[in-house]
Amino acid sequence: MSSSTLALLGGEPVSPPPAPPHPHFSEEAIARVTELLRRGATVGLSKGCTEIAEAESAIAAWQGVPHCLGTISGHAALHSALIGLEVTGGDEVITTPYTWGASVSCILHNNAVPVFADVDPETGLLDPDSAAQRVTRRTRAILVVHIFGQPANLTALRALADRHGLKLIEDGSQAHGAIHAGRKVGSFGDASGFSCMGGKLLATTEAGYMVTPHEGVYWRAALSGQHMGRSGDPGFPEELRPYVDSLVYTYRLSPINAVLLTEQLRSIDAQNEARERNVGTFRSAMAGVRSVRLPTYPKGDRPVYHMLTMNFDADHAGVSRGTYVRALGAEGVSAWPYVPSPIPTWARLAHRGYAGPRVMWTGTLAAAGVEYSGGELPNAALKVARSIEMGWNYTVEDPAAMRALASAFLKVEENLPALRDYEKREGFAG
Repeated sequence: MSSSTLALLGGEPVSPPPAPPHPHFSEEAIARVTELLRRGATVGLSKGCTEIAEAESAIAAWQGVPHCLGTISGHAALHSALIGLEVTGGDEVITTPYTWGASVSCILHNNAVPVFADVDPETGLLDPDSAAQRVTRRTRAILVVHIFGQPANLTALRALADRHGLKLIEDGSQAHGAIHAGRKVGSFGDASGFSCMGGKLLATTEAGYMVTPHEGVYWRAALSGQHMGRSGDPGFPEELRPYVDSLVYTYRLSPINAVLLTEQLRSIDAQNEARERNVGTFRSAMAGVRSVRLPTYPKGDRPVYHMLTMNFDADHAGVSRGTYVRALGAEGVSAWPYVPSPIPTWARLAHRGYAGPRVMWTGTLAAAGVEYSGGELPNAALKVARSIEMGWNYTVEDPAAMRALASAFLKVEENLPALRDYEKREGFAG
């Protein structure tokens, strides 16, 4: 078999070079963490810990938001946002059905009710017009997700929230540094949560942070998610002091990850720029590929690339998405659909006929009279059905690697007739 034959059919694979190891930690970061371990300084309870104060100050400045609260995870950051905004007690939160589950479970974990609006079928981002149709007298907030590093339409969503007196919450867990209308995501919301686990753009081991323009939101979040509510820190509100106790979520940030956050901030802008330049090279090299299409973005919006999303055209390809992804995999390209199905169709959100392990939100959803189906969200279903994602930790500019990556897609494109025959012969369409 020649190199032009699909690897799936016995040919030689393209085998594009892999992305560099991620995360990468500088020698300074390693030295600082090593020193903490030598001293046994692995616990920090508040801004009284130098490393935590340093990280929170650096993040707040970088995000352009006055207050930052370090947390143990992105989910903890989002939950802290809801706590700080006092969104609970059956309040409705309009959100997206096309995301990772933590964007929704934070709502459920604070005894609130997710209400799902539809998305843009190209990007998977929350559709402001659909969100506007979901507003009721019980709506308290909108939680928008900048999925894959794509900035959502925060101008429209902020206006919608202000028009109805709602809180706006941003999930920027995949979007550190993304820009909408000239401003970083995370700076539009009343509170915003970010994940900083090892696979994210701002990567540590496992961490997160909440940012907010509101001092009261910061302190209320700290009251319920940090050791003794950070009540020993300067500026703690006296009106909250009677409520200080240890009935808290253990969301505090480790000094080790605080150091990594501070150090990783030094390189994230350069890494994001390299990711973006690599996407530009890849887009250009993909000019002859019609089986997939990459989204485009409005002027003034600048994504960051945690993952690269694209949309599969089954009519053009003449094969299933599963067969197409399998052919790419044989060539050495790891690609997959990130969201398996719209979240409102998931079994643990049902309360009628549910036979699985008990979960804390079943009673809340039943009391609210909510019965999800997902059938009223056609664009989310469409995005799920045709979306293909690739991890994009290409943090060093590498035009040759991008062209090699694109050549795998071009090879599959040129061999679509053979791939169609393969699918018919094997009966594979998964």
